[in-house]
Amino acid sequence: MTAFGYFLSSEEHNPRELVRQAKLAEQAGFEALWISDHFHPWLDVQGQSSFVWSVIGAIAEATSLPITTAVTCPLVRTHPAIIAQAAATSAVLSQGRFRLGVGTGEALNEHIIDSHWPPAAERLEMLEEAVELMRDLWSGKLVTHRGTHYRLDTARLYTLPDEPPPVYMSAFGEKSVQLAGRIADGYISTRPSAEMVEGFRKAGGAGKTTQGGMKVCYAADEATARKTVHRLWPTQGLKGEASQLLPLPRHFEELAETVTEEEASQGSPCGPDPEVHAAKIREYVDAGFDEVYISQIGQEQDAFFDFYAREVLPRVR
Repeated sequence: MTAFGYFLSSEEHNPRELVRQAKLAEQAGFEALWISDHFHPWLDVQGQSSFVWSVIGAIAEATSLPITTAVTCPLVRTHPAIIAQAAATSAVLSQGRFRLGVGTGEALNEHIIDSHWPPAAERLEMLEEAVELMRDLWSGKLVTHRGTHYRLDTARLYTLPDEPPPVYMSAFGEKSVQLAGRIADGYISTRPSAEMVEGFRKAGGAGKTTQGGMKVCYAADEATARKTVHRLWPTQGLKGEASQLLPLPRHFEELAETVTEEEASQGSPCGPDPEVHAAKIREYVDAGFDEVYISQIGQEQDAFFDFYAREVLPRVR
């Protein structure tokens, strides 16, 4: 049976509000949490981007829900050894409820350390090596690593959970889906693609958890909701590789000026009709996702949780 979770937006909300929303999500009947891991928001208007590991620690104490990063990039901005330590500590604090979602990242967050942004194929190589290195450290052994992309000298993690945190990988193209099936414990996507889910399973992901995420905007009327989406997330309407290559929020703002309201909101249920929301969620269910995460765009968080608890979640369960 599909589980339904809430997707916490670190780009839109300050850390105390994220913890409050996590508690509201549990009260509303959501069964798990995603949380984004960014250094910059996509746009200045979104206004936030807190340090995700501090927030995860607070959420672990405030709720009993599983938590997945959607997603962390352990390639450039943060060495995989540090991510391994952060993930292990998060797993201990959450009593085994933490799952490390990883991906190849965006220049938006990673360029702050090194302005050279590797091409996609190289980033996939880096991610494979990073996951191997993190798992070595979760063994509790003393690790020295001399790899193609990373070096580590006599490092050992002392604070470890009873079981290593599962690693779920975000993937959209054929090569990345193949890698996810081979090295990851689960699959993450923001597209309701049955083809990608099937590709992951055939590549070695059979029996592993698949997670899908989507954004919605509940409001008293559809027009208001669409305007909110267009103001805060016009980047949803961008095509191609721009989201991986642009380094600053202002670059996304410039490009987003070409995105219409219809393009921005396409794929995001808007307004107060519960069946519109349920229909989009069912696309992920029908595509074969085991878990579906929903993020409310904008400030109407309390009304959203009430709406989903009363009208939407009962429809999709």
